[in-house]
Amino acid sequence: MHLPPNWGTFFALIVSFLVFWFIFSRLFFRPFLNLLSERERRFKDLNDRTEQLIKEARAAEEERERRLAAVRRDSIARRESERRKAEAEAAQMMEAAKAEARQTLEQVRAKIEEELKAAESELEQMGHSLAAELAERVLGRPLHRQNGQN
Repeated sequence: MHLPPNWGTFFALIVSFLVFWFIFSRLFFRPFLNLLSERERRFKDLNDRTEQLIKEARAAEEERERRLAAVRRDSIARRESERRKAEAEAAQMMEAAKAEARQTLEQVRAKIEEELKAAESELEQMGHSLAAELAERVLGRPLHRQNGQN
């Protein structure tokens, strides 16, 4: 059983398919494909932007770490400098205090020596006068003085 093709129906189906294809492609397929491509483009742009922001964040983090390290080095150097300066000032103050103490000690020693010599001289004079007085009492008569000496 062989059915001859109905060419009119065949062409009507082809024409209706092409008309529907044209209408559906204009109304549904192209906007949907455009929407998908736009969405894909936006995702790609967002991905690129995200990667760029990650790179910038890494660069900023590295810069922050570098600056922090520089600040730490500077602060350590400054602290060391201040410590050395304070040690030098303390040593200078200690030397000045030692020198002042030595000077004061020498002045006190000199004063004590003067007082000691004065006391020795006074004791010697007192010894002479006591000896003369004792001799006068023992002898029972006044002693004669020679040349202004006791």
